[in-house]
Amino acid sequence: MPVADDAIDFLDKWRARWPEWRIASTFVDPARRAQAEAWFALSQECVDAAWNAGDPAPGIAKLGWWEEELRGWSRGARRHPLGLALQKSPAPWASLADALAALPMAREAVLAAARAPGPQPLRVSAEVLKPYAEATDAVERALFGASSSVSTSAGAESRASAGLASIGMHAARATAADDGATSQDFARALIAAWPAPAATRPRRIQDALVLSRLRLLAAGRRLSPTSPLAPWSALWTSWRAARG
Repeated sequence: MPVADDAIDFLDKWRARWPEWRIASTFVDPARRAQAEAWFALSQECVDAAWNAGDPAPGIAKLGWWEEELRGWSRGARRHPLGLALQKSPAPWASLADALAALPMAREAVLAAARAPGPQPLRVSAEVLKPYAEATDAVERALFGASSSVSTSAGAESRASAGLASIGMHAARATAADDGATSQDFARALIAAWPAPAATRPRRIQDALVLSRLRLLAAGRRLSPTSPLAPWSALWTSWRAARG
């Protein structure tokens, strides 16, 4: 599906954060590539809103706008330019809208886990994020199709901590700028709690890229903003994830 010209800024922000995707997208069905980028850009907008630095109120207000927008998509209406590539797909947009409330609720739990990494804080965070992770999984199945080897119920359960993994990467990156030791410990805790592979190829690839970055942080490495993973590493990681 096409992407509107006025969506380019949102896509460029996604591409700037995930330059590995230029390589990784090789393993995504060409007919799904634009839709995958639009979806991940939308997910990034929502996570960024929940993770608004300092006062959380502006981010909560932005998430409220997104809730209205996604409910509009379920009725056939859209305002945001990313909707051109996404809204017409018969995905459970209203359920995703309902689940967005879990993002700001999880913010403090994830920050607490970052300050004191360990299994218990991460379990709490994953439980808070479960509605969002399951709604995300349902949308991605509708957009991209699921591997036949993964059942709907088993897949939803295996993805229960997927939201934690994605937001944990955001928190780990933020922490890395200030406290390398905390970032390293948190990355290790996230790796230990990593969810089972996703049912859809684009999500498996993206999760694999996130996991590779976390492993660099866990080893004490700093991530380069322009090239977090070496091209050969991004290629190998994406190929393996695409194979399932």
